[in-house]
Amino acid sequence: MFVVVAAALPWTTDVFWHWRYPYRYRQIIERAAAEFQLDPFLVAAVIREESRFNPRAVSGVGAIGLMQMMPSTAGWAAKNLGQPAPGSDALHKPEVNIRLGAWYLHYLIRRHKDLPDALAAYNGGEGNVARWRQTGQGIPFPETREFVARSLRTYERYRTLYGENKQ
Repeated sequence: MFVVVAAALPWTTDVFWHWRYPYRYRQIIERAAAEFQLDPFLVAAVIREESRFNPRAVSGVGAIGLMQMMPSTAGWAAKNLGQPAPGSDALHKPEVNIRLGAWYLHYLIRRHKDLPDALAAYNGGEGNVARWRQTGQGIPFPETREFVARSLRTYERYRTLYGENKQ
């Protein structure tokens, strides 16, 4: 039987948390976040929770890429940015997906003026959030409710790990 002593492991606490919360595509995220006045750590948190930083991710309902953009939403975002609608292949490209997803997240935050509602709309759809608000019942979809809670926790984790002069 082997006993592993934690001190003998090459993993420090920081290394472990950076491994659990990677900050891949950092330059692309920071560029898109700056363009749309977003905290880059929020964008990174959404990417982590939506796709685990897998640019080839496709959901069961057809959301594509890092920020899990629905093709129709991505087309609408592109139109608002004065661009042609991207095809599915383009949505797998980090530069395209992150920019369109960041624009859409910015739009939702401005529209809802509440980060949890904006995240719920990002995951569960704007129409659903409007209905939930009218009924005052909160978020009835467990997946969306969990997405919002995880995204907010992950956002705080990214701010702690990478914010204010940290790498």
